[in-house]
Amino acid sequence: MLTTKVALQLPADAAFEEWENAGHMLAGVLSSSSWWLGDWLIYGREHFSDRYERAVHAAGLSYQTLRNYAWVAGRYPAGRRRPALSFQHHAALASLNVGEQEQWLQRAQEKQWTLRQLRSALLAPSKQQGAPGGEPNDLHRLAVPRVRLHRWREAAEQSGVDVEQWITLTLDRAAEQVLTR
Repeated sequence: MLTTKVALQLPADAAFEEWENAGHMLAGVLSSSSWWLGDWLIYGREHFSDRYERAVHAAGLSYQTLRNYAWVAGRYPAGRRRPALSFQHHAALASLNVGEQEQWLQRAQEKQWTLRQLRSALLAPSKQQGAPGGEPNDLHRLAVPRVRLHRWREAAEQSGVDVEQWITLTLDRAAEQVLTR
């Protein structure tokens, strides 16, 4: 197998098992890379503050995407990360406190939930879904002009996350800045 920045070349005579193993390896790299980039960014911020922006630019990803990776990675020390769940599962729960994160991660892992199933459970009233902690989830509607929603969707897309996650991450960061002053 040969990889380049823009291609994957498999031997013409590759057996099914080789092809399948390559898929597992590639999927593992993809699912791990968000964690790796988040950890890389945190390390750079702590150790190379004078050269941090230059390195971030060299990574070739948008600043907001990298910042999202670092924010999620910072919310989960390596020992709390669940290899059976995706980075996106963790990101969906990152704004919760540690106890709630653990309850939801455990539940998602035990039930082998997809990201969509986890999000649905998070939004469902606690009596119907049995939310961890027994407290209802407050879901409020916010009237947003289309122009803003369109702009937020563009920002989310450039950040590599869906719009709900982008809004949550952005509001959580804003709250953290205000509350830690």
